Amino acid sequence: MRFGVNHTPSVGWFHSWLDFSASDTARDMEAIASLGADHVRIFPLWPVVQPNRTLIRKQALADVATVVDIAGSFGLDVNVDALQGHLSSFDFVPSWLDSWHRRNMFTDADVVASTAAYVEALAAAVADRPNLLGITIGNEVNQFAHAPHPSPHDITAEQGHAWAAAMVAAARRGLASGGSGVVGREAGHASAPPVAGSARSRPGPLVTVAQYDAAWYDDAQPFGPEHAADHGDATVTHSWVFNGSATLHGALGPGSVRHGEYLLQLAAAWNRDPSRPNWLQEVGAPTNVVDPADAASFTEQTIRHVLDAQDVLGVTWWCSHDVSRSLADFPELEYDLGLFTNDGRLKPAGEAFAALAREHGSRAGAGTAATPAPMTTGLVLDDVLADGTTRYGLRADCAPGGRFAAAWLALAEAAPDGRGPQVVLRSRLGDAGLLAARGITRCVDVPADLDGTALSVAHPATMP
Repeated sequence: MRFGVNHTPSVGWFHSWLDFSASDTARDMEAIASLGADHVRIFPLWPVVQPNRTLIRKQALADVATVVDIAGSFGLDVNVDALQGHLSSFDFVPSWLDSWHRRNMFTDADVVASTAAYVEALAAAVADRPNLLGITIGNEVNQFAHAPHPSPHDITAEQGHAWAAAMVAAARRGLASGGSGVVGREAGHASAPPVAGSARSRPGPLVTVAQYDAAWYDDAQPFGPEHAADHGDATVTHSWVFNGSATLHGALGPGSVRHGEYLLQLAAAWNRDPSRPNWLQEVGAPTNVVDPADAASFTEQTIRHVLDAQDVLGVTWWCSHDVSRSLADFPELEYDLGLFTNDGRLKPAGEAFAALAREHGSRAGAGTAATPAPMTTGLVLDDVLADGTTRYGLRADCAPGGRFAAAWLALAEAAPDGRGPQVVLRSRLGDAGLLAARGITRCVDVPADLDGTALSVAHPATMP
């Protein structure tokens, strides 16, 4: 399994793109490589690269390519996120999309075309790098589509599919034009048949779509599970236990340290290709709900549970370095999320991550263990009613405190081998071929007498 780290620059945070320093970047990448990581995820700021709708700065693209090269010099592959978009409670939206120029970022034809041009140019700028892992369309862009964002760009689910498809196509055009050769193919959308093969057999970089967990937990969020499973080359999840998991179960309770595993299994239920990779692209130990003294144990337990899941591309920890206290107005937890302190000292959580990366990672001398066999038990998720129509409320059922989440955790904790079950959509129970390909031989329902727990959780951008 791949082990990676989300790079938060130690000097200047992401504002460092304004006065890019190769030496600062090299120091960070050397530290990340010392953990035994095999990849990093990096975040160019959208307004820095595309300050005007028809201006894409060549120097900004060159800076991104330089970061990819520097990471490669330390043996690190790189995933490049395009649309930032949103980072650690701060939005980075170009001025041509806000205030007097406010237009819908997902549906305005001119905006979509210009955004696609940026994604394509960014992909092309790094396409020929041999250590390019892939392009992610943006960091949790779905948070712009609905409340609790203070000024959402309202869309429908179908408009979300159209936007995601356009961005994925743009990334693939860029990768092809930049010299990377063959790139991954889009998974089938809606009723389209599944595409054969998986990203593991593709020679080209991955293209992925990343969403925050409202896609699986909030029925009002227009971007949903299908957007994660139907677009790009892997299903991406971001696991954060400040979503109510730690409140309900305790920081080191099973429902917290298994949340990353649970979200991987939940998201995989919508994959049309049973061998589609699943990527835990963000997970961290947020100190507003995980005591710093427990961060190392949380890190170790979370990753060990993820190791037991099937078809996992990798885990990419958030993040490399703490945010400097010299920077103002971050939520408190952001100052203590790093595997390293801001001045480069390895923290206990970093030690735990490094030990696991060296034992189970893909770098030389590690990762020799066999791929886990899939769990043969599938917990049935009622995504449709008896008449076959879509069941509203299923996402709330899957959220922390929901009946389905509670049933999954109970099965996981009772399993003789300690592994959590797979998740099967009721609408796909009749597909014997799909179940067989997933290795599922036994399907169980959520107990009728199981109760949920109502939770009210603030959005992390509003947390102290």
